[in-house]
Amino acid sequence: MVVKQVVVVDVIKKILCVIFLSLGFVTYAQQDSTQVYKKKVLETVEIDVLLGYYEQEGIHAAVTGGIGNEDLQNIAPSVVVRIPLNEDDVLTADVGISAYTSASSSNGNPFNTAASSGYDDDDDDERSGNGNGNGGGNSPSGSPWVASSGASRKDVLTSINFSYVHATDDRNRYWSSNIGASFEYDYQSFGFGGGYTQLWNEKNTEFSLKAQVYLDQWKPIIPTEIHEFDLFGVNFLTDNQSYFSGVSVIDEDGNSVASYLPSNYSPIDDVNRNSYSVSLGFSQILSKRAQFSVFLDLVKQQGWLANPLQRVYFADQANFYIGNSNSIVNYENPSNTDVFHLADDIERLPRNRFKYPFGMRLNYYVNEYLVVRSYVRRYADDWGVNSNTFQLELPIKFNLNWKLTPSYRYYDQTAADYFAPYDQHLSTQDFYTSDYDLSAFSSHQIGGALVYTDVLSKYSLWKLSLKNISLRFQNYQRSDGLSAFSIATGFSFVLD
Repeated sequence: MVVKQVVVVDVIKKILCVIFLSLGFVTYAQQDSTQVYKKKVLETVEIDVLLGYYEQEGIHAAVTGGIGNEDLQNIAPSVVVRIPLNEDDVLTADVGISAYTSASSSNGNPFNTAASSGYDDDDDDERSGNGNGNGGGNSPSGSPWVASSGASRKDVLTSINFSYVHATDDRNRYWSSNIGASFEYDYQSFGFGGGYTQLWNEKNTEFSLKAQVYLDQWKPIIPTEIHEFDLFGVNFLTDNQSYFSGVSVIDEDGNSVASYLPSNYSPIDDVNRNSYSVSLGFSQILSKRAQFSVFLDLVKQQGWLANPLQRVYFADQANFYIGNSNSIVNYENPSNTDVFHLADDIERLPRNRFKYPFGMRLNYYVNEYLVVRSYVRRYADDWGVNSNTFQLELPIKFNLNWKLTPSYRYYDQTAADYFAPYDQHLSTQDFYTSDYDLSAFSSHQIGGALVYTDVLSKYSLWKLSLKNISLRFQNYQRSDGLSAFSIATGFSFVLD
């Protein structure tokens, strides 16, 4: 009897052991299955190589007070690398440069081939009366319609940004953060921010919240005539060290005058510009074919919000020029190549600005070949600018590999309270600008994108397999005469 009991106990122990082992194996298998089969946010390293070209022309250069040559050419290569740190986390690095040549900014100093380097007191050749700049009775000449060949005609913007995204296991919540900086000759910017995205209703509904801070700083470059006045005061036309020593200044009748003073000028007392923004977004899948989304941005800017290089002229002040007096009558015409109007002041704008754009998107899937994407936005701020944007895109799929997306964008805005054209401001005003970006205008932009997707990754470079190639182009026309064209190409790779 005892032997039977022992045998039964042994059998029970073995059964329990098998059960516990089985449960342990199942638990381990489930955990391992979660680790192996949980879909990654990003499967492998992705690399985007982008190159863009932009050019524009216009007749309302802000640097020369609202008239003048706006020709600009810009080349902007960049590289974006997305790295999956694990199943849930992705790190992205974005590095780029933007190298431009600008007729407008070159005229910070329109009088000398050394342009903005004219600010350098050690440049002895520039002050030697060599016929290019000053002195010895050789009066310089300039024009808002002729680009200077000096250093300020070109600059390079360098930017680097990092972002991090973390997703929960169910892929219903995402946290993100970013940090970055950009640098150019007269401006630098440092930014950081974060965001949260929540999906529910089987991922048919999405809510997002983002916050961003930019801490920027000017390294002010001001127009040459005002710069010299800032250095030497009322004697800047006679001081031997001044750029304008010995230069003949004339009034609007062509008569030589003994003095010229920028009537309202005072030095910039704060070079900081800070921006704070909060963005709210809501998206809803309405049906198998339609998706709708809305967003709201709240942006607060503080600090020096004007551009110190941009001139302003007053209608109630006398006009003074350097150059050929016979060309004054044609000053506002591109035929003027040899006389320049000396500034009354630099652009002045309020130290605070609040912006609040609101927008909506509606995407509709027509069939496997065509999707309709529409976008509208209403913008307003406390400077008096109100605008409307309407955009339509029609992605057309030809097959698995090729997609063409024609697009059209319409935009209009009212003028800022502080805008007036060339030589129409009054010296009694507190704020003033002749920058046509703050004027009333409308614009049309027509363009498109052609994308080739390498579905089977047939092409590769080293260990990089081609994901897609894109070619994008835009033609832009503005009612104030500004026109622009841009083209960009991109190559996306995945790391094998």
